[in-house]
Amino acid sequence: MSAPSGQKLVADLEARGITRAKIGGFDVDGVLRGKYVSLEKLSSVLSSGFGFCDVIFGWDISDVLYDNAKVTGWHTGYPDAHAVLDPSTLRILPWEPNTAAMLADFRDQEGNPHPACPRSLLRTVIAKAKRMGFDVKFACEYEFFLFRETPDSLHAKGFSNLTSLTPGMFGYSWVREGQQHALMAAILDGMKAFDLEIEALHTETGPGVYEVAIRYDDVLRSADKAALFKSAMKQIAHEHGLSVTFMAKWNAALPGSSGHLHQSLWKSGGQSAFADASSKDGMSETMRHYIGGQVALMPELTALYSPTVNSYKRYVPGVWAPLNASWGVENRTTAIRIVGSGTPAMRVEYRQTAADINAYTAMATCLAAGLYGIENRIEPPPPISGDAGESGHSLQPLPRTLDEAMRLLAGSARAREILGEGFVDHYVRTRDWEVRQYNRAVTDWELKRYFEAI
Repeated sequence: MSAPSGQKLVADLEARGITRAKIGGFDVDGVLRGKYVSLEKLSSVLSSGFGFCDVIFGWDISDVLYDNAKVTGWHTGYPDAHAVLDPSTLRILPWEPNTAAMLADFRDQEGNPHPACPRSLLRTVIAKAKRMGFDVKFACEYEFFLFRETPDSLHAKGFSNLTSLTPGMFGYSWVREGQQHALMAAILDGMKAFDLEIEALHTETGPGVYEVAIRYDDVLRSADKAALFKSAMKQIAHEHGLSVTFMAKWNAALPGSSGHLHQSLWKSGGQSAFADASSKDGMSETMRHYIGGQVALMPELTALYSPTVNSYKRYVPGVWAPLNASWGVENRTTAIRIVGSGTPAMRVEYRQTAADINAYTAMATCLAAGLYGIENRIEPPPPISGDAGESGHSLQPLPRTLDEAMRLLAGSARAREILGEGFVDHYVRTRDWEVRQYNRAVTDWELKRYFEAI
């Protein structure tokens, strides 16, 4: 009689010299919450799951308890959520000797997907795509800034007057990349060893800023890779005495950091559902409707794509961020750019999103909006050629603050239809909290502007 799969998995790990595991899952802000367990404990939780205090869905990114949460709180006593490990996410941590890693999905006390679990949300949307006959591929690109700082120095400096990894504006610099060859190798080799293949890595324009393109994959694996990349990048940076930020806009004088999402649908036979050689533009009806749904729902779903107060500091003219619900072929001024027109690799590049995304939430929202367009045969507006930000275009404006975006999401019946009442309700509550925390804050800008003059 063969051993249960959990026991076999653990036996294989032991044979490879692994002595412990790091297990956990992502919260609504995209923060990876987890713990170390022994291999004996790992064997147990692989077969039966494990309890994980659901306070991770009841506090914010700074571990401050929400005062408006419904799914958990003082009124529920903060019970355990049931966490179920996904063995397909097994990885070995290259920077932590003898340590394996695995991700979990969260369920409520009735065994249903937890309404606050972003990975479970994406699973639900993927299941719908499957029922509609589609396989889904996604890929993520991130821009991020590196600094010659440690956690201690960041806090000691109050996150100001930071020393960038390199000076000046030097995009696509072969020289800068070569000068940092040891760091580049650590990123490329470390991520590959972490089952997270990088297709491209280069400097962007700005001091110490890089862009990475993560190889495409099935959408759930792609979301895992995108989410894990941030945690892994922070670890690699730390090993080199550096710090990294994925904020959408860390400095008013510098470009923001994008987080673009490439996506495509495929038929069960392995053929592209987006390409149609017989059409004038090479685009299938399915692709047109997919784009139509995304464009139509873009304003009311923006809070899900742009989750922080800081996200909206990127929505200003001239910094490569879209200001309206637009699309175009090979047009980087639009919110959606069509890439590979007329080829089997034809795909959507969603450019509204920044590096601060929760990959699970953003991918689930993109996919759900596109499927909504297919179901309802929504035709997109005409594609934009030239600058989509010019005032002559009649396009839906995107919300310019988290408060505005949160209110649009709260009033969106379509968001609840495609993402579920439970998740949208919880998410709106968390963004309402985030807005209220910001409204109470006194910023450096206010002090410098008003302290003496008023």
